[in-house]
Amino acid sequence: MNETTPNMIPGGLPPVPSPDAPRGAMARLRRYFLTGLIIAGPIAITIYLIWWFVTWVDGIVRPFVPIAYRPETYLPFGLPGYGLIVAFFALTMLGFLAANLIGRTLVDFGENLLGRMPVVRAIYRGLKQVFETLFSGNGSSFRKVGLVEFPSPGMWSIVLISQPPSVEIASGLPGKEEFISVFLPCAPNPTTGFFFYVPKSKIIEVDMSTDAAATLIMSAGVVQPGGDAQKKVNALAEMANAARVATASQTPDPAKVD
Repeated sequence: MNETTPNMIPGGLPPVPSPDAPRGAMARLRRYFLTGLIIAGPIAITIYLIWWFVTWVDGIVRPFVPIAYRPETYLPFGLPGYGLIVAFFALTMLGFLAANLIGRTLVDFGENLLGRMPVVRAIYRGLKQVFETLFSGNGSSFRKVGLVEFPSPGMWSIVLISQPPSVEIASGLPGKEEFISVFLPCAPNPTTGFFFYVPKSKIIEVDMSTDAAATLIMSAGVVQPGGDAQKKVNALAEMANAARVATASQTPDPAKVD
């Protein structure tokens, strides 16, 4: 004999949850949590990275600042960021001094001295060329984004387009086709990747900024360029707010209940 209990469908099937079951409350709680995570997550990570960079610079600059000029000597607490300010003014002053005749003479003397050291010479010259290329206003490296068929035919990867190869390297490349150097960042860390030369005809340039390409790579394709993620965040927040208002409107006011 089959006995049925209330809320149970004949035949022994599980009961159908009512609209006011705790499952709906858990869904709203989950939506609230995700909304808060989407809003607070990027802010927290950004603040953490800024704090890490400031404290890192402070740790480097602090040993070079005399104790009498440190803020903690006169304050009961440390002052984060003073090392970054000192480094900014020091680098600006260094650039100002290097712009005149005496400064250029000292810089040339230092470069000639480093150029006579076998191992240090290669490291210094390589780093100097990298910094001049990245931070010069007229540099064109890594300002264009392209697609290259990699790692196998039919699979395309995002690359940052750099400079054409030097005469020595171009003479060793096969064929007479024009080559160009590219950097293929790896996900989710775009600071690592592969550097190689590829025929210019094999690159498909795309209308995308390097910032958008870096975001696409770091998110492993989750955040697409032009996806307007902020609108999605706002829509999710409005949905959570509407659910909160609807829940509050269904709750009776104790003052009105006799």
